[in-house]
Amino acid sequence: MKTRNAQGAGTIRKRKDGNWEARYTIGRDPGTGKQVQRSIYGKTQAEVRKKLTSVLKDVDLGVYQEPSRLTVGEWLDIWLNEYVKPTAKHNTYANYETQIRLRLKPAFGATRLQELKRLPLQQFFNQLHTGANPLSPKTIKNIHGILHKALATALDLDYIFVNPADRIKLPQITRKEIKPLQQQDIAAFLKAIEQEEYKNVYLVALFTGLREGEVLGLSWENIDFENGTVTVNRQLQRTKAKGASGQYYFSTPKNGKARVIYPAHFVMQALKSEQISQAQHRLKAGKAWHNPDNLVFTNPLGEHLAIQTVFLRYKRLASSIGLPDSRFHDLRHTYAVTALQEGDNIKTVQEALGHATASFTLDVYGHVTDKMKEESRNRMEAFIHSLKA
Repeated sequence: MKTRNAQGAGTIRKRKDGNWEARYTIGRDPGTGKQVQRSIYGKTQAEVRKKLTSVLKDVDLGVYQEPSRLTVGEWLDIWLNEYVKPTAKHNTYANYETQIRLRLKPAFGATRLQELKRLPLQQFFNQLHTGANPLSPKTIKNIHGILHKALATALDLDYIFVNPADRIKLPQITRKEIKPLQQQDIAAFLKAIEQEEYKNVYLVALFTGLREGEVLGLSWENIDFENGTVTVNRQLQRTKAKGASGQYYFSTPKNGKARVIYPAHFVMQALKSEQISQAQHRLKAGKAWHNPDNLVFTNPLGEHLAIQTVFLRYKRLASSIGLPDSRFHDLRHTYAVTALQEGDNIKTVQEALGHATASFTLDVYGHVTDKMKEESRNRMEAFIHSLKA
């Protein structure tokens, strides 16, 4: 049975399988001159007629877009290679590729991009949280972020008309409690590193708040002894290669922006000490010396330090003062907490740490210590008494 729609630009028929099909013309093939036709399917005549009316309206207005035949897996591959790989940092790309390959494509790879719906996505993310091998809320948020970005690009290109990853309910992330070194721990740590080969690495990290990669990526061009400043414009990173130690490379700081910090005189003296020590190593190494990137922190031959070695030595030192669970990154937390306790405002600390916004710094460190609360109380008390004087 065939019926012609009101505009006469499409036909509707009932198929042998009981479903309904509407065929419509979108134009002519420029090579053959023949009409180019497409089909819409549905379970009822009314459903198909409604879809056909909408399509024909778009055709008449000249805004019709052909339905994309891409699958989710095909689109994720295109997005990853054409929109992520050219600009993303190496480890960011590697993380995206891994989550797409291990999580997203097995679940939705064969689904037509235009047929991806919100409910199956919600069920997928629920399963990641409550399944046999649950993932952390942070990891789930990262996976959702990857998919949402990929679908947002598809939306921009009119491959889809809504982003089904919008408004997905994700498990709440509980921020891990930071564990900065306490004052007595700092004193013990300084004593423990007195004879340590990497002493100045740890001193710079502890009293500037630089990330590990930022410390190890410093070059002598970054150090201005005359003005007492350090420019942070890159970090030393290592690729997360499978079954290998990974290759080292330089990348921009985490937020992509360079910054200038004003370390304490003590820190600048530690850097001067490192410069003298490096000159001695260079003289001793002779022709074997190789420091093409003019790095501040090197081994005796001028090569960059191994991130894993710096980490393991820190763990050994931390354990020696009774802090076996301490991480190198806790030196950064220690600087931030100490700076706030000693009266630095949140904006100054934000800029030193290289956070994108002061609100993020406040979110991480705004709860800091009873000492700050007591000092605030005492300042208010003094102010009240001044009013009575």
